[in-house]
Amino acid sequence: MSGTHFGYETVDETQKAARVRGVFDSVASKYDVMNDLMSLGLHRAWKAYTVAVANLRPGQTVLDIAAGTGTSSEPFADHGVNVVPADFSLGMLRVGNRRRSDLGFTAADAMQLPFADDSFDAVTMSFGLRNVASVEQALGEFLRVTKPGGRLVVCEFSQPVNGAFRKVYSEYLMRSLPPIARKVSSNPESYVYLAESIQAWPAQRALAEVVAGVGWSDVQWRNLSGGIVALHRAVKAG
Repeated sequence: MSGTHFGYETVDETQKAARVRGVFDSVASKYDVMNDLMSLGLHRAWKAYTVAVANLRPGQTVLDIAAGTGTSSEPFADHGVNVVPADFSLGMLRVGNRRRSDLGFTAADAMQLPFADDSFDAVTMSFGLRNVASVEQALGEFLRVTKPGGRLVVCEFSQPVNGAFRKVYSEYLMRSLPPIARKVSSNPESYVYLAESIQAWPAQRALAEVVAGVGWSDVQWRNLSGGIVALHRAVKAG
């Protein structure tokens, strides 16, 4: 079994998968509140932009993987798109189902998707790719289940492009996030991992190269909020 990162630790892929599932199961009850606090509400705009870039028409179908409680899936459903919200954290799925039972949440592992080849017009993932045990395997699965000509849209934390701002942002993650989590989160220690996972994540161009290396075409990215978040998009050649 090959090694991968769990925050600053190097662990094997099986261990990371189990620990990440435990993290999200433990924080599910207050996850949306923490997202609002950590991002000052900006995560809603980032997810809305993901929906816009996916550019799906009513009646088309999107797999929203790592959907968590469904906040990234709701805009698709509200615009008439058939959305399949999927996540491997049962804790997150239970909270999501209480919020929007009409969305039809599905338990699914990004690295072993339970869907047929060429099933979806698009695959989207918001703030989940850095948590998978093998990024390449997950991206390969996304490619497999996407129809030829379909799209991939990944919204993920990235590296601020301004050096001075990058330093301030890094200090915010490691110094401010844990105290906020201790006051609000159901499992404050999990947010230490989440902060470390953001800092350890590759920069925009490096991630684009990984996406292209798996077989996706026309890989592009756009920085949001100065590069705090980057939106990577790609197409499955038809």
